[in-house]
Amino acid sequence: MPFTFKRLEILEVLLIEPKVFKDERGYFIETYKFSEFEKFGIKNFVQENQSFSVKGVLRGLHYQKNPYAQGKLVRAIKGEIFDVAVDIRRGSPTYGKYISEILSEENKKMLYIPEGFAHGFCTLSDEAIVNYLTTAEYAPQADRGIVQNDEDIAIDWPIKDVWLSEKDKKHPKLKDADINFEYGKI
Repeated sequence: MPFTFKRLEILEVLLIEPKVFKDERGYFIETYKFSEFEKFGIKNFVQENQSFSVKGVLRGLHYQKNPYAQGKLVRAIKGEIFDVAVDIRRGSPTYGKYISEILSEENKKMLYIPEGFAHGFCTLSDEAIVNYLTTAEYAPQADRGIVQNDEDIAIDWPIKDVWLSEKDKKHPKLKDADINFEYGKI
């Protein structure tokens, strides 16, 4: 099997480690294989995105409302990021809780964040390129977010003085967010 799938404290979020085939020429990894991911209930991906960020940039916390909700498979192909998934499914036993992982070009780990979660990351290295696949296409009319420093979520960001977009600065707190996810109904 070219992947190891590990369920995290919030069971729907998966840490995925690809098998790395190394030799004197470099390395090879499979980053996605439908038959392996399908076993864990991961839908087929329909869009691929990439971002470049410098140290201290924080992107998020983003999500798309139903019926345009996105699952995301996130990985850092250059540099290192602190990646976060927040459960925003009303009625969930882990509602408002978050999972965080360090993703880097060195560890080659990937995080699968299902529908019903907000996602964000902070760049830890001088530069980072983040690649992610999504299970739904971007729909601007469904684009929403939660402010990254919501004290009710209390994310322990490793960089305190972060660089946010104007859009991300204006996101509401979770308690005021426009959310239509219900636990068990996604």
